[in-house]
Amino acid sequence: MKRKLLVLDLVFMAAIGAATWRLRQDWLAARAREQKLAGQTARPASAPQAVNIGPPPHAVTATGYADITEKMLFSKDRNPTVIVEPPPAPPVKPMPPLPVLYGVMNLVDGTTAIMGERMGAKHQGIRLGQKVGEFTLVAVNREEITLEWDGKPIKKRIEEMIDRGVTPAAPPEGNMPRPAATAPGAIVQPKPKAEAAPGIEIGKGVKACQPGDASPAGTASGGYRKIVTPTPFGNSCRWEPI
Repeated sequence: MKRKLLVLDLVFMAAIGAATWRLRQDWLAARAREQKLAGQTARPASAPQAVNIGPPPHAVTATGYADITEKMLFSKDRNPTVIVEPPPAPPVKPMPPLPVLYGVMNLVDGTTAIMGERMGAKHQGIRLGQKVGEFTLVAVNREEITLEWDGKPIKKRIEEMIDRGVTPAAPPEGNMPRPAATAPGAIVQPKPKAEAAPGIEIGKGVKACQPGDASPAGTASGGYRKIVTPTPFGNSCRWEPI
């Protein structure tokens, strides 16, 4: 038993001696390294290189945000200017049919155009500046007539506007009505002629002739005298006060 304890003690002593020797070797190496470093001269550190960071930033002001406030977030084009669309152009007013011209009379006190507002309407004497329907008579001569509608002049040839009447087409020969037979001994009454008297007034006391009036020029009736003036379109007939 004592022998085993003795061996064990020897083993512990050998381990302690090996550890002590190892520590001494490490200490000696550290000591040598320390002396080596202590003999070296320290080099001064080089100065750091300057870094160019650019100009200093501008001071932040309220006006610097103007571009942000002008670009509206709720506008598709980011434009703060409200674009007001112009109102639609008014529809073009259609021009009514031109009045009907029956003739032109060159009276002593000026030219008078016998016109009607439309086909079949009552005709009347129109002087320069007077209206017939929506049209105003501006000028008239032997070849042309000028009207004004909605501020626009309308110039037409007399031949285009004068009403020459429409001659009905002749029916087929087989469908033509035969004249009624006159009874034997019957007296055929002639068609009555128009009375030699003035018709409707066409302006400034002048009156038109009645259809079918075949009385000669100079005939007097009811305080008026019949005047017949030749024109390029035929004779112009009127009654003037005596």
